[in-house]
Amino acid sequence: MTYQQAIEKVDSRLRFGIKAGLANITELLHRLGDPQKSLRFVHVAGTNGKGTTCTLLASILHQAGYRTGLFTSPYVIDFRERFIINGAMIEEEDVIPLVEAVDPVVAAMERENIYVTEFEYITAMAFLWFQKEQCDIVVLEVGLGGRFDATNVIDVPELAVIASISLDHTAILGDTVEQIAFEKAGIIKPGGTAVVYPDEPEGARRVLEQSCREKGARFVQAAVGDVTVQETTISGTRLLWKGTVPLSMRFIGEHQRLNAANVLAGVSILREKGWNLPDESVQKGFAAARIPARMEVLGGKPLILLDGGHNPGCAAALRQVLETYLPGKKLTAVIGMMADKDSETSLSRVVPLFSHVLTLQPRNPRSMTAGALAEVASHYCPDCRAMDSIAEALKLAKELSGEDGAVVVCGSFYLASEVRPYLMEK
Repeated sequence: MTYQQAIEKVDSRLRFGIKAGLANITELLHRLGDPQKSLRFVHVAGTNGKGTTCTLLASILHQAGYRTGLFTSPYVIDFRERFIINGAMIEEEDVIPLVEAVDPVVAAMERENIYVTEFEYITAMAFLWFQKEQCDIVVLEVGLGGRFDATNVIDVPELAVIASISLDHTAILGDTVEQIAFEKAGIIKPGGTAVVYPDEPEGARRVLEQSCREKGARFVQAAVGDVTVQETTISGTRLLWKGTVPLSMRFIGEHQRLNAANVLAGVSILREKGWNLPDESVQKGFAAARIPARMEVLGGKPLILLDGGHNPGCAAALRQVLETYLPGKKLTAVIGMMADKDSETSLSRVVPLFSHVLTLQPRNPRSMTAGALAEVASHYCPDCRAMDSIAEALKLAKELSGEDGAVVVCGSFYLASEVRPYLMEK
């Protein structure tokens, strides 16, 4: 089996869509020897900020000397981004034996009318790899929701972290922050500890706190005042933790300060549990953390900002970044979105800042057509044009912005995954 054939095996599970429930992943892992039971985890759920939270925590643990796994989704450029140990992606040749181990079991289950989804398949691969590589700890990002997400098959983690909660995937998770918080709270286990984002909506916070009480779990809400901003530019942020520990990170925006506070509250809990995480490791972990397509600056004249955020909360964060760091600049957007997202609300929050909007259709069966997206965007910007190609859109965007302006590529990680290699090559 080649690497490409292995990926095709995984992708073939897409036809089974998303299925809530832990029965199938539990059965699959049991037939594989329950690799997750030999691992320790930090489990992270939330609507926005999961990626930043996971990346910072994994980077800190790695810098402290622990063999640290990181499982995230979706990937931006390369399938292997989901599987990281100590900052390095899995090698292509190491993906093949994982698929060879999982696929026959999945086929046998299918003959018994038990169908495994793509995410369940990938989650099983991850647990097998992290076990084989003898990770000391794995930072595990929830795929969707929490309660019935495939990652929630694990036992009590070292720590459960709840990032920012807002409305997304409402058809699956519910259409209020309270309903969504209930789903996220599913990762809180009896006797465990949950660290919660410092600025959760009040209704969501109450649900999370109630869940902890019912399960006999410890509830810890990160303190906003523990982290102060010393300096911030479009390229990064300098922070001070509890007035004494200076930190630097590539991430920008007020929401990232709050994500940092959540991470640092988690660090304090892990220290209490015996994990050796000195200040120096925290500083090195923050400095080393990288995420492609999260408010990422690529290019200078005009400045190009790439952001994969895909829901109204992300759009609000992007607006705050643009107003803070690029005031007065002529802004042109290149936007692609999925049809199952709340495009109207997202676009209403950020598109009024743009002089021009160019729309693209990402290569994904769930994507909006460029024409449909341009129609929605036209409610908020007078110049919206549907484009046929990335090259065409970026060329025009640069011309429209001028050297002193900025091009903002946003709306979807699927679009980001197509645009980023093109920009890096240029």
